[in-house]
Amino acid sequence: MSVPDLAPTLESSGLVDAYTPLADCFDEMRTAEGEVRPHWQYLLDALRTLGPTGIEARWREASRLIRDNGVTYNLNGDPRGMSRPWELDLLPLLIRSEEWAELERGLIQRAELFNLILADLYGPRELLRLGLIPAELIDGDPGYLLPCHGIDVSGARPLVHYAADLTRTPDGRWRVIGDRAQSPLGAGYALENRVVLSRVLPSLFRDSHVHRLAGFFRSMRRTLTRLAPHHGEDPRVVLLTPGPQNEAYFEHAYLANYLGYTLVQGADLSVRDGALWLRTLGRLERIDAVLRRLDDSWCDPLELREDSLLGVPGLVQAVRTGNLVLANALGSGILEHPALMAFLPGICQHLLGETLALPDIPTWWCGDPEARGHVLEHLDRLTIRPCIRSLKQTPLFPAAMEPTARAALIEAIKRNPSAYIAQERIQPSTTPALIGQHLEPRPSVLRAFLIAEEEGYAVMPGGLGRVASSHDATLLSTQLGGLGKDVWVLASEPERQESLLPSAELLAPAVVKESAVSSRVADNLFWIGRYAERAEGLVRLLRITIFKFSERGDFALSKANASCLRSLLEALTNQTQTFPGFIGEGAEERLRDPVPELLSLISDRSRVGGLPRTLEALGQAAYSVRDRLSADTWRIISDIDRLVASLSEHPPSQLSQALDELDPLVTSLVAFSGLSQENMTHNEGWHFLETGRRLERGTATASLLQSMLVPVSGEQDENMVIEAVLGITDSLITYRRRYRGGTRIGALLDLVLQDEGNPRALAYQFAVLSKLVSDLPRGDLSMGRTPAEKLVLKSLTGIRLAEINALIQVEGQEPRREVLARMLADLDTELAALSDAITAQYFRHEEQPHSLLRRTGTMQP
Repeated sequence: MSVPDLAPTLESSGLVDAYTPLADCFDEMRTAEGEVRPHWQYLLDALRTLGPTGIEARWREASRLIRDNGVTYNLNGDPRGMSRPWELDLLPLLIRSEEWAELERGLIQRAELFNLILADLYGPRELLRLGLIPAELIDGDPGYLLPCHGIDVSGARPLVHYAADLTRTPDGRWRVIGDRAQSPLGAGYALENRVVLSRVLPSLFRDSHVHRLAGFFRSMRRTLTRLAPHHGEDPRVVLLTPGPQNEAYFEHAYLANYLGYTLVQGADLSVRDGALWLRTLGRLERIDAVLRRLDDSWCDPLELREDSLLGVPGLVQAVRTGNLVLANALGSGILEHPALMAFLPGICQHLLGETLALPDIPTWWCGDPEARGHVLEHLDRLTIRPCIRSLKQTPLFPAAMEPTARAALIEAIKRNPSAYIAQERIQPSTTPALIGQHLEPRPSVLRAFLIAEEEGYAVMPGGLGRVASSHDATLLSTQLGGLGKDVWVLASEPERQESLLPSAELLAPAVVKESAVSSRVADNLFWIGRYAERAEGLVRLLRITIFKFSERGDFALSKANASCLRSLLEALTNQTQTFPGFIGEGAEERLRDPVPELLSLISDRSRVGGLPRTLEALGQAAYSVRDRLSADTWRIISDIDRLVASLSEHPPSQLSQALDELDPLVTSLVAFSGLSQENMTHNEGWHFLETGRRLERGTATASLLQSMLVPVSGEQDENMVIEAVLGITDSLITYRRRYRGGTRIGALLDLVLQDEGNPRALAYQFAVLSKLVSDLPRGDLSMGRTPAEKLVLKSLTGIRLAEINALIQVEGQEPRREVLARMLADLDTELAALSDAITAQYFRHEEQPHSLLRRTGTMQP
């Protein structure tokens, strides 16, 4: 984007000089005559000041922030899967405050209308009795949940959270093209869009007097607190997610953090005695309200969809008994039925006595004979959609169909008319998007969000904008494809800044309530610690091995170096468990030419035990609990992910190239370790992460000493081995300062085996584990030491009592340190047993049978 002049005019820069609105559609920035709409002028002036170079710098900064924050969204079929980054356009969508006020009124009316429809469909069903909605549309749709009929809803608003997808017709009027009522997606992405753009365009954002979003999320939190059945001064609200495989898991974790809620999955919850409980370590915690991001039918395998592995058995019963509130209420997915659009004007007049202020795209349900006649007569001007949403069929455009296919469609409509709706084909409005070095008009959709309050509904001042990936797209899918856009509602004066932090005038003492750690979360944190340490240890071992391999040409050291290199290569196979490697069948050939095997361990994603697979496992475990990780920690995870991708996509062909990749990787892993130690609260979750780290470091150190020190060789050979071990354990400087008599096995074992002040020593790992294990929740094991405590105590005592002189003695016909070998083998076995003991006590989820209904008496779980 570089140009000779540092401050060219915007038109001459080529950014907008070719910007021409598309024919037959409304453009947000320019009129049909090509004039810039007044409320866009300040933005264009700011772009003129920035110039192409400045705009490109802001775009790169925005992309970096999204990448560092790990903002992802997975589109179906995208090869990048869960790692697909969210794509944000640098230009916001601008809406005048006066225009927004009118749109807001229509949105509030629509939310009130849908709330009344939902209450009626699961209550008296008057709309069906009066024929305002055909009964077959509701009773024949899988979105209508019969088990939820008649359930009383707290607060008189079962529709707590609602969203509408909007676009403009060519005359500039807003039209609704879709309703989102189960678990409306996108509010978190809208908030992230705002955070990014306000950082990369701070002056423009401030001077434009943009309405802020924090007030909407304050209303959301206040509403959920108000609706929750109060079983204490501070009701517990959780956010229910399908899990990290969901395309919008980033938003689930992001909102949970922003709102201060615990992020949970179905496996974390249990219904007992008619109430919902969060299974934490050693106890159960009562849940009062759930902000769900799980579709209706998946929520309860007992009463709804029996094949669901995502929900909670008995959840419907907990709601039925009045002990739990869900937002939104179960069954609200019926409001997304596409055929409802055809009947909304009449329903609005009946329930509210008003004309529908925010109309839908003109819609006809083919089950009505008169509507079907209109559809068949004007087929080429319409879009045909199936009513059965589970089929997920794409819309059909009869005008573009072959005659045979068109005739088949007509026959299908006549044969089963109630299964189809028709909608008028419209050209969605366009908005400018920064594409390459130009602004181009792209079809756009605005998703607006509402939250129920005591007196009505509150609208997010803005929302989530989306633009299509090509200028000729006629629609955007229900998934959040294309480019995201921040939506700026322009106020006439500066907005008061808001925050989700409690008000300063609140004089009541702060309530300390630690975010609970479930078995699933503890399990993932434990393995984050193990994988991070495993990767760091492997990188250190690989670096020393490559250094020694590069020194093989020194004739004076060749024999000793060869012996040391062989031990290092065998240690690599033992530590990674990538057999046969340098130990099993074919090892001699690989020892003569170790480069292919080493490069495979460094860059081959398919190699179980190799570096890429270990780092991928770290990323997956971190992604599963990303709501527990700080923004700085997540940036390190993102850096590691990029380094892994670079290693795999552009595998090094030489070890020197691999070394260039390993150096920044070890830096990132050390940074991750430091952040988890210094920035993470030392609560239950941290204890499991640190326990995993110490277990893994102990295992790796025992394996390293077993491979390197048990075999005995000549003095020069052993000096090189000792130096390599000190390098891998990052203890070389301490050794040189402490031991002045040269390199000796006894001194090495004193430092790396028994020194409880050396963070790399085995004794240090067991000393720290002893404290960590004793601090873990004990549950019912209140008397005596737990199995894990006994194992740690036994191992630590054995290390403390070990005699160095006995450990270094050589025995057997083959020169080996057998006493050291037996001790290291015992420690390795005890570490594995310790891991199993922790897993058995904390990470297994077997439950005893219990009642889903409330029992009489005072017994509590």
